[in-house]
Amino acid sequence: MRPKTSILSPLQLQAGQTRLSSPLLQHRPTQTIQARPHSQYPSYSIHPRRLVHVSSRQQDYHFDSHHFVQRLEREGLTRAQSEGIMAAIADVIDESIRNLTQNMVSKTQQEKFHYTQKVDFAQLKSEMQLVEKNDLALMKAENDRLMAEVDKLKQRLREEITRSQAGFRLDLNLEKGRIRDETALQEIKIREVDTRIETEISGLRTAIETSKVGSVRSCLSSVCHHSFSFSNRPCSTL
Repeated sequence: MRPKTSILSPLQLQAGQTRLSSPLLQHRPTQTIQARPHSQYPSYSIHPRRLVHVSSRQQDYHFDSHHFVQRLEREGLTRAQSEGIMAAIADVIDESIRNLTQNMVSKTQQEKFHYTQKVDFAQLKSEMQLVEKNDLALMKAENDRLMAEVDKLKQRLREEITRSQAGFRLDLNLEKGRIRDETALQEIKIREVDTRIETEISGLRTAIETSKVGSVRSCLSSVCHHSFSFSNRPCSTL
């Protein structure tokens, strides 16, 4: 329920403040609220060293305003002063709540933001999956290309090894043939030397035999000559 308010006189509005002597309000800290146009505030209540004004807009109070007004009246304030103080406190509370909630969001905004996050996350996930697929395809293509190059290198290496082995076998066969030819030539030379040695040995044997026969003949001739000479010598008489 909106409390009744009263209009201050132009003299009170121009003065900007009214002294209150309630013991309930004397111990509270001093605060000044800037005055608003007269058309917005039908009534004003002033604390000592505090300017308080009541808004004429419709609002929902965050406390029991009727009980608060009755309490102020019990403290010795008039009805108008109590209602003015109540309205000023309500404005302060509303402004504090607005300042407190200005950085907050409503449930609808939160749900909208959550939905936007879900949509963005789904889009990001889709983009990441697409990028992953593209990267996977590129990696697969690169892997296939590298495997093809490796196969080519393997084939080239096998060809080089086969060519090297063929060349090595050819060189080995040629070397074997050359060694075989040299061995045959050496064998021929050895046979020739053996034949020559055997010929020389045969000649030496023949010469030795000839020398032996000649020596025997010479000996026989000498023996025969001496024997013949001895047989022809005259015998001496005793």
